[in-house]
Amino acid sequence: MTANFERVFGRTKPVIGMVHIGALPGTPLFDPAFDLVAGARADLLALQEAGFDAVMFGNENDRPYEFKVDTASTATMAAIIGALKSEITVPFGVNVLWDPMSSVALGAATGAHFVREIFTGTYASDMGPWIPDAGAAMRYRNRLGRPDMAMLFNVSAEFAHSLDRRPLPDRARSAVFSSIPDAVLVSGQITGEAAALSDLEAVKAVLPDIAVMANTGVKHDTVADVLRIADGCIVGSSLKVDGDTWNAIDPDRARDFMDRVRAVRG
Repeated sequence: MTANFERVFGRTKPVIGMVHIGALPGTPLFDPAFDLVAGARADLLALQEAGFDAVMFGNENDRPYEFKVDTASTATMAAIIGALKSEITVPFGVNVLWDPMSSVALGAATGAHFVREIFTGTYASDMGPWIPDAGAAMRYRNRLGRPDMAMLFNVSAEFAHSLDRRPLPDRARSAVFSSIPDAVLVSGQITGEAAALSDLEAVKAVLPDIAVMANTGVKHDTVADVLRIADGCIVGSSLKVDGDTWNAIDPDRARDFMDRVRAVRG
């Protein structure tokens, strides 16, 4: 594990719960009557009370997603996190879909412990050609004075198909060599859809010394199998009311999930 990963998460297999902020101003689903801070606060407190190791703030409701988000989106996310900062009791991360530079800026501005994004690869996606720049994002993080902020690299982009013909394990191994991530994330095809256990196994086999985490679709009845392979996971949809990505966190589902995690950890 990298020093940044161990500093943030220790040596346990961390489970990160998602705080899906409501649709932000200027986006198609924005509802001016919805209290963005209150919604995020309810999810944050439910996750913390359930015992999640960390939380991550994301803008999943800002569909359709963009590669370069409006400045107002990043600023609004910063304002929401700032309003909740005194209530955050666990390490937290951020993700501004699908904009690495805005994600890094938001993380630096809010004092986040980690950032998740697509930093490497070339993809054909629902949003058009997708060509992130890991070099620019990593340098930006350091220019902003946050070399301690862990970088979680999603190497199997959702809503997209990799134009790189190399097998996923080879792409993951290459990303680690060329870009120095603190963790590699393996995803399913869309939000809430599970990564194949065979993909997790294959990536972990070639990256024994780097944290490999399941990024999407981990469910109550699969978390034990996932954590026997992966070094942690990120979970959102399974914790929501009725298991629906777009609903609020269900405190009972969140507690049940972490009860199962603790059983796996022994």
